[in-house]
Amino acid sequence: MKLEDISKKLKEYVRILKLAKRPKREEFFKISKIAGAAMALIGMIGFSIYILITVLPKVI
Repeated sequence: MKLEDISKKLKEYVRILKLAKRPKREEFFKISKIAGAAMALIGMIGFSIYILITVLPKVI
């Protein structure tokens, strides 16, 4: 890579970091709750599929 390319990329990263802000406490907890609920939902769906694949053939 050229030195100019690296300099250009660094300037882009610095610009993005300047635009970013730290979330407030309430906002962080809201995002955490939503992400946790989404992970739990995906886990339940995966577990249900696992149960159907392993237990259902033994019952039939």
